[in-house]
Amino acid sequence: MTGTSGEPGAPRKRADARRNEKTLLEAAAAMFVSSGVDVPVRDIAAKAGVGVGTIYRHFPTRADLIVAVYRHQVEACAEAGPALLAKSATPHAALASWINLFVDFLVTKHGLAEALRSNDAAFQTLHAYFLDRLVPVCADLLDAAATAGEIAPDMDALVLMHGIGNLCIGADNPRYDARLMVGLVIAGLRLR
Repeated sequence: MTGTSGEPGAPRKRADARRNEKTLLEAAAAMFVSSGVDVPVRDIAAKAGVGVGTIYRHFPTRADLIVAVYRHQVEACAEAGPALLAKSATPHAALASWINLFVDFLVTKHGLAEALRSNDAAFQTLHAYFLDRLVPVCADLLDAAATAGEIAPDMDALVLMHGIGNLCIGADNPRYDARLMVGLVIAGLRLR
């Protein structure tokens, strides 16, 4: 029997629910990028391999789903920083990898930009959440690279993130290569 928190099956059910929610959020993020935030819920459900009812059970409104996608992506980017620092050959390599993940996030965020600029109260705290979670991660990566002597020690995380964000603004123009421009910034950070 499952369903009661003290029974053997309960933790597995929670793990399955978390896995299903992650799959759903990743599918929604991909659909938001390709089709906009007004994509039909049935299309998101089909991509996630779940029923429409599952989406509404987790996220009763479209705003709830948009907020969850945004927070999921911020958390993934925040959690990646320490993991990259631990497994990369150098702190600069970790920083470069993290910046590329940050660019992925920003490109996805452009798909959400219109909704996030709306007056919906559900979206009002997201920018502060973004800054609170990601600026310290970027600062830690910058500090590690500076301590290793790979970059100058005076780079400000918020300034760097703002600059990268500005370079990503034109990412939906097929003639503009945001990754090339960000790659130049990453290379430029490195001390010769």
